[in-house]
Amino acid sequence: MRFNVNVWTKQHENILKDLEINGRYIVKKEYIVNKMEEHAALYLDVYNWYYQAAGKIVRPPEDVKYPIWVSLAEEDKIENSPGNVQLEILVEQDRLITMDIDKWGKIVNYMYIPADAQDKKEHETILARYGIDDCTAYMTPFYPNIKRMIIKSWDRLFDESIILSKVGWAPYGN
Repeated sequence: MRFNVNVWTKQHENILKDLEINGRYIVKKEYIVNKMEEHAALYLDVYNWYYQAAGKIVRPPEDVKYPIWVSLAEEDKIENSPGNVQLEILVEQDRLITMDIDKWGKIVNYMYIPADAQDKKEHETILARYGIDDCTAYMTPFYPNIKRMIIKSWDRLFDESIILSKVGWAPYGN
């Protein structure tokens, strides 16, 4: 049995044109580039990782490459701002992938997601040995093994037993 749930999202006001013309909204690369400007490449890098990883959990429609971020509770929705609209939408629960927003924040900032306190300590020891931080390890070509460790740790985004935040978010792919 399929269950539908209400979720909330804040999007650029042009989404209303897409909805009127196409009956649905699909995030396009140019939307991300326009919104993130000089930081777009950084976001596209992690969005591409997310697309591959999340696609193993929920298969996106063929024409969808990027998620739509939604709040699972109305009280957790992002405040509206000029040029944007807030939408309440009804989606099939099996189309949502919920996540800990703080873990996603680590990914967006190219940081390691530790499995537990011991794992965190071990990772910090490795970084200290090289005198670097996660971002340096990820962004430069000099630490490929550490970069692989960081990317592998991102799989913990989908591990509900590892909790960093009490706020849940869900990227919706349709």
